[in-house]
Amino acid sequence: MSAPDTLEREQEPADEHLTMGIDPWEKNWMLVSIVLLVVFAAAITVAGFAAGFQLPGEESEVDPRTVATEGPWAEPGLRELGEGRYEAYILAQAWSFAPRELVVPIGAEVDIYVTSPDLQHGFKITDTNVNMQIVPGQVSKLSFTFDEIGEFPYICTEYCGSAHAAMFGTVKVVSQADFDAAESGATDTSEATDTSEATAEAQG
Repeated sequence: MSAPDTLEREQEPADEHLTMGIDPWEKNWMLVSIVLLVVFAAAITVAGFAAGFQLPGEESEVDPRTVATEGPWAEPGLRELGEGRYEAYILAQAWSFAPRELVVPIGAEVDIYVTSPDLQHGFKITDTNVNMQIVPGQVSKLSFTFDEIGEFPYICTEYCGSAHAAMFGTVKVVSQADFDAAESGATDTSEATDTSEATAEAQG
């Protein structure tokens, strides 16, 4: 028997060390791979149920030619649905978001509806799991509960032209008292404007 054959036989594992014909090292790597798959599956499960992982999808369709002048996006912003429940309509267009700022009370659960009349955009609220692709004519929706006071910028994540970097806005989360005060101030201002307009019409 030649020397190379002898060396090769010495490097091969003995039959008693093989399990079902599998080398121990190969078996260990197979076990590591299985453990990694289990860990990945557990992480996805935790993200899906414990961390509120959501898959954005097409909620409905709109006419991109008229969406900015008809329906809820004609006056985009926040609307109260009930105790602690809100919906926000945001219009993404080159190169701005309308509205530029959303003010919500802490603990508010907000259904966020976003669409575009012109280009494909992205919509991501930093430090949240809200991240959507915005396609003209389609409405994207995700929900999020804002349980921390602070400012959460939202940005466009799809390159949409030369002023793409200027396309951003902010969700401002405030205490319930500050939110109520701001809402009361807005109502008072609106009533004062209506009164002044009525007076001007009467005098005219």
